Parts: sequence; C-alpha cells; structure tokens
Amino acid sequence: MTEDKVLQNIEEWVKGELLNEKSGHDWYHIKRVTDIAKEILKHEKADDFTVISAALLHDIADDKVTSDVNMALERIRKLLERNEVADETIETIIDIITTMSFKGGTGKELSYIEAQIVQDADRLDALGAIGIARTFQYGGAKGQAMYDPEIPVRDQMSFEEYRHGESTSINHFYEKLLLLKDKMNTQAAINIAEEREAFMKQFLDTFFKEWEGEL
Repeated sequence: MTEDKVLQNIEEWVKGELLNEKSGHDWYHIKRVTDIAKEILKHEKADDFTVISAALLHDIADDKVTSDVNMALERIRKLLERNEVADETIETIIDIITTMSFKGGTGKELSYIEAQIVQDADRLDALGAIGIARTFQYGGAKGQAMYDPEIPVRDQMSFEEYRHGESTSINHFYEKLLLLKDKMNTQAAINIAEEREAFMKQFLDTFFKEWEGEL
C-alpha cells in the first residue's frame, strides 16, 4: 500500500471521528494543523509520512476529546496496523501524539524534528484569529465564563489544575496562548507565531477597553 493511500485512509477515518466535535478540536482543526505541518516541512528535513500521519491523528487520543485515552490509542494503533504501517513508525506516531500537548506548561520537551513540527503546527492553530475563536468555543463547551475579574490568572499549576481548575476564556490567553510563541521549535513556526500573537494582543487591548466601557 502506498504512503499516499495510507494517508488518505487515515484522513477519511479521522474525518469520520471528529467532523462533529464541538470543542474546537474538530476535523477542520485537524486539517488546518496538517496543512501547517506540510508548510513547515518545506523548511525542515523530516519524515513527511510520520509528520502528516501524526498531525492527522493528534487529537483522537486527547483527553479533551475522549474519555478513554488508552482505548483511543489502541484504535489508532489498529488503524495503522491495518494500513501496514511499519511497527517503528507506529511507535513514533504514538510517541508524538502522547507527548506534544502543552499540559499547563508541564509537557515534555520534544527531542526530534517530526514531533517538533506537529507540535508547532498544533500550537499555531491556537494563535491568531482562529485561536481566538477556538478559545471561546472551548470555553463555552466547558461552561467557563468569558471573563471574570474575580478569577485570577493562574501562574504555576499542575496538569490536573490546568485541565480542571477554575478559569475563564480570557485567562486562557495568559495561562497558555501568549506563552506559545516562545515555545515554538522551528523558525518557520516562530515567524508565523509572531504575527498571530500580535493580532491576539491587539484583540485583548480592545476587549479590555470595551470591558471597562471606554469609547
């Protein structure tokens, strides 16, 4: 089976799994991340098949999307095995999707370029105009307030606190999103992140002016 055919099969499977996901981790997020990863690949020497496969599969086993991470990982493994992907490549893809998450700043530092590219692509989709929209979509899906000045921005926190502690959509900009540019791995991602972060900062400036009733 050719790599192109395998990627097509993975894409169709993921689209079926996530097309109607409502927290901002839907198929269209996956497609954007995959497209960004392909763009970064133009500037980096890496294994294209591994990067694209991991980009397509990266949210299937995310605890924001599934209540059973281990089962989701097993389904990914079986999908790749059915498509005759080499065992070593399967292990690399699984490693990427289980170690790339931000996790409240407690995530693992990635040591190889394929993982770094997928992580950068995913983080870039959390920035800019789309990043702003996804922040409020996720906050709404989780029942968070848009903003509450009585809820402080959290600084140091465990993964459990990050995922389940009290926060707001606006706080999320300071707890994660505005930290991402300096955590990018590749120069191509850094360049894109700079522009997207600037847009988000402009949005926040306008938000707080309107919050305070400034005309």
